[in-house]
Amino acid sequence: MANRPKASSPAREAKSEEGFARVTRAFADDPEVSFGRLFASDGLKVHNKIFAMLVRGSLVVKLPKARVDALVGARNGERFDPGHGRLMKEWVVIAPGAGEWLALAQEARRFVGG
Repeated sequence: MANRPKASSPAREAKSEEGFARVTRAFADDPEVSFGRLFASDGLKVHNKIFAMLVRGSLVVKLPKARVDALVGARNGERFDPGHGRLMKEWVVIAPGAGEWLALAQEARRFVGG
């Protein structure tokens, strides 16, 4: 189902927050990356552009459309819907345990940061 991330249980939420904290720490020494609240989620930006965020317990990253298509096709992710019923072509939702969050965030940082 290609939808917004599903609501989380407290255990899943804690696991997700820990996983996203590891991702965030990996970018701590990158002077071009900032961390903060983005919309209603915690997220990472490069050159003031969002590249990764934690939304309802899932990692959401911006990647090239072809890469998003491949992840969705392999059932490793779902297209992101920010809430208005329109799926985003370059954004993918990765559930906890459904992929290597850090590697995908690094890929997203390269894509967005140039």
